[in-house]
Amino acid sequence: MLKTGRGTSTEEAEAAALEIGVQALTFIAGDPEQMERFLALSGMEVGQVRAAARDPAFFAGLLDFLLGHEPTLLAFAAQAGLSPESVGQARDRLGGAFGVDPW
Repeated sequence: MLKTGRGTSTEEAEAAALEIGVQALTFIAGDPEQMERFLALSGMEVGQVRAAARDPAFFAGLLDFLLGHEPTLLAFAAQAGLSPESVGQARDRLGGAFGVDPW
């Protein structure tokens, strides 16, 4: 298995990044104002979000949503017990793993 710089396998790093994406979706879905904002900016409907969540690449875009609005990013990071930088790293990991270009 390939190792990242910190001794974590690539697969483990991708799984950890995906978990941050899932936490972000839970955070957004739990806040009606954030969910409405996400739907408006993404052009998606709730049913489409449910379907898209089956695709790991969706979470790179979801993390882009958080990274694009600092107050939301900071609120999510605080709730999840993460640094804002780790959210950016997760986005980069997901983007690279699933062929989504960095923003």
